[in-house]
Amino acid sequence: MMNRRSFLAATCLPVAGRAPAAVKRPPNILLIMADDMGAKELGCYGNPKHKTPNLDALARTGVQFRTCFATPICHPTRVEILTGQYGCHNGVYNFANMRGGPGADSLAEDIGKSHITFAEVLKKRGYGTAIAGKWQLSGKQPDLIYECGFDEYCMWAFEDYLKPEDKEKYHGRERYWHPAVIRNGVFLRTTPNDYGPDMDSDFLIDFMKRKKDQPFLAYYPMALTHGPHVPTPDTVKDEDSKFKANKAAHYKANVEYCDKIIGKLVRALDQNGLRENTLILFTADNGTAGEGKGQGTELGARVAMIANCPGLVNQRAPSDELVDLSDILPTIAEFAGAEAPKDRIIDGRSFAGYLRGDKAAPREWIFSFIADRRILRTKRWLLEDNSPLHYGKLYDCGSSRDGSGYKDVSSSQEAEVLAVRKKFDRILAKLPAPYIPKDGPANERKRQTSGSPPSNSAEFQAAD
Repeated sequence: MMNRRSFLAATCLPVAGRAPAAVKRPPNILLIMADDMGAKELGCYGNPKHKTPNLDALARTGVQFRTCFATPICHPTRVEILTGQYGCHNGVYNFANMRGGPGADSLAEDIGKSHITFAEVLKKRGYGTAIAGKWQLSGKQPDLIYECGFDEYCMWAFEDYLKPEDKEKYHGRERYWHPAVIRNGVFLRTTPNDYGPDMDSDFLIDFMKRKKDQPFLAYYPMALTHGPHVPTPDTVKDEDSKFKANKAAHYKANVEYCDKIIGKLVRALDQNGLRENTLILFTADNGTAGEGKGQGTELGARVAMIANCPGLVNQRAPSDELVDLSDILPTIAEFAGAEAPKDRIIDGRSFAGYLRGDKAAPREWIFSFIADRRILRTKRWLLEDNSPLHYGKLYDCGSSRDGSGYKDVSSSQEAEVLAVRKKFDRILAKLPAPYIPKDGPANERKRQTSGSPPSNSAEFQAAD
């Protein structure tokens, strides 16, 4: 297998001999991934309460996929989107040391040395690369982010991200008001008036402006809308309220401020003459906390996928075609004129041609997983919570995509259903799940040597 250094030494440029002047500049990429926000939270996906006009406009004037799968939990999604691989090929099924996850010191967890990321792929094509928001992948900071192909970063900081001399400045890992932020290796001093998502988005706007004369990749794995759910700059009433979390009171405001930031980024592209040649992709890392997150179900995996670029993306009605987050790497590689790694299995399939309108959509089925649980879907059929220990639930979804009207056919002996089961068995045979003898929840933490009990769901959902 070609190692990571060999890949970086190899060229991904177009065939030699073409005059540079004849090569059209590849598009910029702005990839945004919200946190803990299932598709059902957006107006364009049918939410009647949340006002998301900026994302709704991107969906209306671009391509909105009605069904896109992440994984049901943060960490394996972040590895999947970067590598274009499912857990059975990148080795990460869950958080390290959680049920089905790798050991903290495993090769799979060392993403900077073991994997090739979409940032590295695009850097070989001459892209400037930056990331802002939430990293939450294993490895030593600040070097890991650079090792993964990003030239610049502005990230929510855990204490172990910091240099020893900076740890005395650390005041806790707040991600919203008075945030802990590390920017290009420097821990920033912030105040209770600083709001993390605004700092992150301002950093990316500055990056895009500085890089407007070369192609760039701006990756924005947002902090919003993960808990703690506190007031946003649009809803805060006083200083004390900034740190009083209440999901029921503030989740709607968090979703809407996420949308407001999207609008700010789009305006910045317009103002800098970049909008026509910047592909915007918006998605999320898993379903909503408390409403699917952490569970081996479609509700845990179904997230938004919106693509927009006036100069590249062919506007169409909401699409019934299927995508999952492994598709991001090959899609942006195709737009960039770069090559995906050839020395390893890439599970993703490029939907660039479908966005342009010159190719059919590439997928018949999409896949998701958490620990030993698998989720498999075609346009009509859905298998949830499948593991080596039990088959799970099989549904006939008809034309529905949001859980309404699904018919449980798990026990059906009809010929059509039996044929679907056989087809799904053939697919799943190539997408193995780990065998974990205890048939407990997929998000159960492994027992420690002290014999402590498994974590409960609330602890798990707060972990990221």
